Amino acid sequence: MGRIRPDPVLVQAVIAGALSFAHLHDLAAAAGQDGWKAWAYPISVDLLLVAAWRRLRNDGSSRLAWCWFVIALVASLGANVVTAGFLDLRHPPAWLRFGIAGWPALAFLGGTLLAHTQSAAEAADPGLPAHVTPAPAPVPDPVVAAEPAAKPAELDAGLLPAAEPPTEPSLPAPAPAPVPAALVAHARKVADEHRARTGDPIDTDTLRARLGVPPQLADSIAAQLT
Repeated sequence: MGRIRPDPVLVQAVIAGALSFAHLHDLAAAAGQDGWKAWAYPISVDLLLVAAWRRLRNDGSSRLAWCWFVIALVASLGANVVTAGFLDLRHPPAWLRFGIAGWPALAFLGGTLLAHTQSAAEAADPGLPAHVTPAPAPVPDPVVAAEPAAKPAELDAGLLPAAEPPTEPSLPAPAPAPVPAALVAHARKVADEHRARTGDPIDTDTLRARLGVPPQLADSIAAQLT
């Protein structure tokens, strides 16, 4: 099991979030929101802040997302400053009570707009479902310009080499026909008789005529007699 190492940035975020949460709770309680309502205010502010930041991160910069991000940030930062002793929370002013009382409706409006307002990419493509980022268009491959064909005048002048005509692939030589051993022995006797009578080795045409066989078979027999 690996050793757990705390992340300083995460620890700092937890501490800052807890302090801001407590300040918002104290401010709501001082403005007359007691019980569970005082705890709901910091949750509402933090959720609106996260929703606006997520919209900025996923869909890019937009006036709507920046507007509600700044509103939630001012609400959170204002609670931190107000609870530092700049106001007498035992006798909160009327504008503070008015702002705390109107915050739920304002947060509901902001959350609804962030959730249901189309981004610029979604508005450009009406068929795209909500909250789906369009895939980037594929980059076309670079087109290589084809070289112009050589003109006959350039070929005649010797500026460009003439294209060689395509050569047909050579076919393999046919395998020699099998020759029976008895026919080879008879052909050898005929060849010996011809040599004894003329003094010269028998040629293929004479051998074919004496044996009465096709030219291909005569070639095969002559190849075995040599």
